[in-house]
Amino acid sequence: MENRMRRSLALLATTVLASPALAQPAPASGPVPAAPAPAATVPVAPAPIAAGTPTAAALPATATATASATAPEIQLNDVVVTATRVPTPLEQIPASVSVVDRQTIDVNDYNTLTDALATIPGIRVSPSGGPGGQASVFIRGTNSNHVLVLRDGMPINDASEANGAFNFGIDTLSDIERIEVIRGPMAALYGSGAIGGVINLICRQGKEPGFHVSGDLQGGYPAQVRGAVVASGIEGPIDFAATLESQSQTGYDAVPERMSVYTGTPQGFRDRVATLNLGYTPIEGTRLSLFLRGQQAFFGFNNLGYPTFDNSNSTGQSDSLLGRIGVTSKMFGGVYETGLFVGRLQDDRQYLQWLNPADPNQAEGNSRYHSYRTDVQWNNTVHLDDALPAAFSASALTFGYEYIGDTAKVRVNTSSFGSVFAQDANASMTTNAAHAGLQTTLWERLTLTGQVRQDWVGSNAPTTWRIGSVVDVPEVLTRFKAAYGTAFRAPSLFDRYGIDSYGYVGNPALKPEEAQGWELGFVTTVPAAGRADFVSFGATYFNQQVQNLITTVFAPVYTAVNIGSAHIQGVETEVTLRPARWLTLRASWTFTDAQNADDGTRLLRRPQNTGSVNATITPLVGLTISPELVYTGTFRDYLYGNDSLGIGYGSSQQGLLANLTVTYEVKPGVQLYANGRNIFDSKFEPVNGYQTPGPTAVAGIRIKL
Repeated sequence: MENRMRRSLALLATTVLASPALAQPAPASGPVPAAPAPAATVPVAPAPIAAGTPTAAALPATATATASATAPEIQLNDVVVTATRVPTPLEQIPASVSVVDRQTIDVNDYNTLTDALATIPGIRVSPSGGPGGQASVFIRGTNSNHVLVLRDGMPINDASEANGAFNFGIDTLSDIERIEVIRGPMAALYGSGAIGGVINLICRQGKEPGFHVSGDLQGGYPAQVRGAVVASGIEGPIDFAATLESQSQTGYDAVPERMSVYTGTPQGFRDRVATLNLGYTPIEGTRLSLFLRGQQAFFGFNNLGYPTFDNSNSTGQSDSLLGRIGVTSKMFGGVYETGLFVGRLQDDRQYLQWLNPADPNQAEGNSRYHSYRTDVQWNNTVHLDDALPAAFSASALTFGYEYIGDTAKVRVNTSSFGSVFAQDANASMTTNAAHAGLQTTLWERLTLTGQVRQDWVGSNAPTTWRIGSVVDVPEVLTRFKAAYGTAFRAPSLFDRYGIDSYGYVGNPALKPEEAQGWELGFVTTVPAAGRADFVSFGATYFNQQVQNLITTVFAPVYTAVNIGSAHIQGVETEVTLRPARWLTLRASWTFTDAQNADDGTRLLRRPQNTGSVNATITPLVGLTISPELVYTGTFRDYLYGNDSLGIGYGSSQQGLLANLTVTYEVKPGVQLYANGRNIFDSKFEPVNGYQTPGPTAVAGIRIKL
């Protein structure tokens, strides 16, 4: 049996990697994100976009969030680690938590990280085209660089990004087991960047005894194919999970059809991902781990330029390598848990824009971005139940230390109208931090949590803290939540040390951006029709202040200073209805008021209203139907007219996207599925001047042996 499984694995891997469509680079053309902007301003409106400047990441952007459940269904017995560093049932966490598990990813055939995040309450995804294009995520009206992204707890934001924002447009999901999203200030746990929230990408790990292999192969319109194979299991003291993924797609032209410069030339995407998660348990309670991940992506991008032009000669490449070793151990009968991890991340990006004779900008460029991060973490948990009175339960003390060493090397060379633009950064920065936390539950009703963290980032030493509580009142079928926290974002290496040929000079004396935020919410679950969870509904109000925002000014040269501020508040409502065992309906609506606190203008790309509706329908045994609607209201942005000329700041149009996935289990371990995204061909522009990719339709098969 084992040999047959290994032969099946080899056959699946060969099919995935040797498929002709996967072996050829996807057509790449058009424009999208070129070099990051010289400096990341925040609530201050950016200037009209010039040739060679990235359009998506350079503009400030933010979203909103609230507590309660996520659009993908969250079961009450979900246990979340990211919110407090201690495995805690979801209903006892005083924070806005969303979980997207592997089952949700498969049932909805989410391919990219942006797909999986789009329906989560309080998150606004802002892509500039399809996969490969620059994509920003905004949580609770904060900036895109106020979202800290982790991979299995290790921070992975790219240090070579000018504003420190994470590009959500590259990552795919074949090696992901679950995604945990925590909204609200979380710097007391994870440090710099966690102002709006934290997104933790948790990779697959071997959990079932024996050797198991699964494969996923799909293809469809327009000209796309994706294959993935996963081998996982537990053999004696060794647990393992290995993932190989490859995909290629032609894509669509990101330039809106309404614009006169539209050519229809698609921006393609192709990637390869390989992941190994290996563990060795020499004695019960102790695990040695090795994690390796490599990703390579090729894509076309669309840098509109000024005057606007739909360029078909722009391509990008992104290479990422991550390695991490660690040891975790439970001692004294499990009372004390400790873990030590050392990780190394290397990101390399290149953007090429070849000269197009028809381009009125006569733009061309070759830009390179390299970043290196070393992360060392020592995390500890002491379980206190045995030392406390019986009224206390689930009590734990956490403490630890983290070291982060970042290096960035940036070389941007572009030209337009014969004028050369150069940008340079070659700098390093270290962070040392100590953190501690405490949580407990009293009388099985009241959960209290608190965390504090001291960071030393260069010459700055910000202290952040967070407190929260959950009160369970079963008499009214309701849980009430409240939390308050502080957070910061350290200046990026480009903020401090970057230079460019237009006169920008970094400011080493910059202070961190600072934030304070609080939230109040409730979740009520009502039994009916013989179901304990017939209907669940909730609402959360959040309020956040952000100061010392880093903005570029002329004083007396172009440099970065701390002068911006923002005030953000909003309400999120969510309802889940389970009228029958074969039907679950979910709907959420978020209202966000995100303003520049200095002049009262609305922050760019922060719609006041966002919402989603989705369902899981199982009318027959083995058949699952998953429709999905995602709504984005009007928002302030820099606008382009149908004549392709910039017309200044104004209100961008609202949009509604519809997706549908149908899955049928032919027999245990074999599923057939079909997925359609943007099935009604919406022309919505999540970033004005960049249109949502047109309709896609794929069919595939999943096999688990």
